[in-house]
Amino acid sequence: MVAVATPNTDKKMAEIIEKVRLGQRLTLEDGVYLYESDDLLTIGQLANEVNMRKNGKKVYFIENMSLYFTNICESHCAFCSFRKDQGEEGAYTLSGAEMVAYVEQHIHPGVREFHIVGGHNQHVPFQYYVDSLKALNERFPNVTLKAYTAAEIEFFTRISGMSTKEVLLALKEAGLKSLTGGGAEILSDQYREKMKVEKANVDQYLDVHRTAHQLGMKTHTTMLYGSIESHEDRIRHMIQIRELQDETGGFMVFIPLSMQPRNKNAGIMRRNSAYEDLKTIAISRLMLDNIQHIKAYFINIGVQLTQVALSFGASDVHGTIVREKISHAAGAVTPEGITRKELIWLIQGAGRIPVERDTFYNEIQVYE
Repeated sequence: MVAVATPNTDKKMAEIIEKVRLGQRLTLEDGVYLYESDDLLTIGQLANEVNMRKNGKKVYFIENMSLYFTNICESHCAFCSFRKDQGEEGAYTLSGAEMVAYVEQHIHPGVREFHIVGGHNQHVPFQYYVDSLKALNERFPNVTLKAYTAAEIEFFTRISGMSTKEVLLALKEAGLKSLTGGGAEILSDQYREKMKVEKANVDQYLDVHRTAHQLGMKTHTTMLYGSIESHEDRIRHMIQIRELQDETGGFMVFIPLSMQPRNKNAGIMRRNSAYEDLKTIAISRLMLDNIQHIKAYFINIGVQLTQVALSFGASDVHGTIVREKISHAAGAVTPEGITRKELIWLIQGAGRIPVERDTFYNEIQVYE
């Protein structure tokens, strides 16, 4: 086994290293200790060892396209710059036909997934959201529909009067294949109250994914970090995801999302540091022993730091996206999209093997 990069580790770090190498699960105390440690290289190398055991040198990406049917939203979450009120300048709600026309204008032949999220628009019925998927599924039957967050699903239950299971079944019939991971933010009701997260609470978020998994769906999950939460809040978030994964096995990937400052011109002190981003990716890999992939999301942390993250436990770099809107509305200064060639270059430049995948991590092509 390769020695850790910094040999002078204290007793607690040595214990964690031993636990990880023996395949033993890390505790809340272990996770908080790692966040409070300044030994980034040891943490990163340990996460890299775990990832190499799980995925080898393969790093995954997908040809996908982000779509947003509406930005009108009943919620007023403190961190969101994407939402609009009905009638506000810039507010919109696209019909299925309008979205199909948009896709036809921008799609390229390799796209195999639509990533669909949006506002909680209470001015349209649930059927609107069903018909939105139907329109895309009928026009692009070979493109997988990964749509809606758990928070959106909870919202649909309220406007429809249907149960979570009934909502998911209706959407599955319309073509839904997987849920996106958004809406988790930090899984703490105290955090959600302070940050005015006016959408699904912790139990509701987890229950939507539990129900989806029980229906045979594989889903994604996230953590939005870098505001008021403590290190303990982040680790408790990961543990709740880990416990649900123990129960259902339905999560394919965990996606740490670095909070954006709501202003493209914000100074560096308003953004998470590269040190914090890398540490969060590495700790996610170490804590979430039962989830196959940790994603480095280039939209939030940048393409070059994404390359470095591939040596800190990440095994996925998301996809082409085409035009991302939510993080960029909040102040992201990264590219809105990226090409397949650029993704391959990014991964190979980090000394890894690019693997084009589908939504469910089936390998389409390996670029060796």
